[in-house]
Amino acid sequence: MSRRTATAYTELPWRIHDLTRDFTVEDVWSYRCPGAGPDDFPVMLAAMRAAGGLTQQPLPVRFLFAVRWKLGALLGWDRADAGVGRRVASLRDRLPDDLLAAPRGPDDPAMPLKPVYELSHECARELANKTVHTVMHLGWAPSDEGDHELRMAVLVKPNGRFGRVYMAAIAPFRYLIVYPALTRKWERAWRERESRP
Repeated sequence: MSRRTATAYTELPWRIHDLTRDFTVEDVWSYRCPGAGPDDFPVMLAAMRAAGGLTQQPLPVRFLFAVRWKLGALLGWDRADAGVGRRVASLRDRLPDDLLAAPRGPDDPAMPLKPVYELSHECARELANKTVHTVMHLGWAPSDEGDHELRMAVLVKPNGRFGRVYMAAIAPFRYLIVYPALTRKWERAWRERESRP
C-alpha cells in the first residue's frame, strides 16, 4: 500500500468525479495486485468479498469500530434520520440513466457503506450520519510496475464544524490502524484469490 496524492485520483477518467464535485478528497491509497491485468477489477472485488467484511478484520480494527458504533448510539450520530436519504440525498439521486441501469453491487447488511454503482473498473459506496457524508470509491488503475492495482479514494462532506473536528480526530486511527489492516487484508486477498473456494 502507498498513499497517493489527490491528483492520482482526479486525473483518471472515473465516473465518480461528476457525482462528487461538492465532496473533498480525504485520502487516496493504492494496493498492490502483482500480475493484475486491465480487466481484473471484478476478480479483485470477488477476492475482497470472499475474504470477509468488518467481522473478519483484526481485533484492533473491530475494537475501534465497536467503540465508534457505541459512541454513535449513545450520542445519536447514527440515527436513521441522519443517514442517506434523510439528512442527505443519496448519490444515486445524481446518477445518469446509464449508471442507474448498471449493477449497484451487493448490499451486505453488515457493511455500513451502501452501494451506489459498480462497473467493470470502478465502484462506489456511501455512508452518512450526523458527522459526515462519505463515499468510498474503488478503482482499477495502471501501476508503476506495469500491471494494475486497486486504488481507494475516500471522499467526504463533513457536517459543519463538528464534522470537520470529527474527521480530524479520527485521522490518526485511520492512518495507524485501519488503513494498514485494510492493506494486509486486501493485498492478501489478491494473492490468495486462486486458492479460495
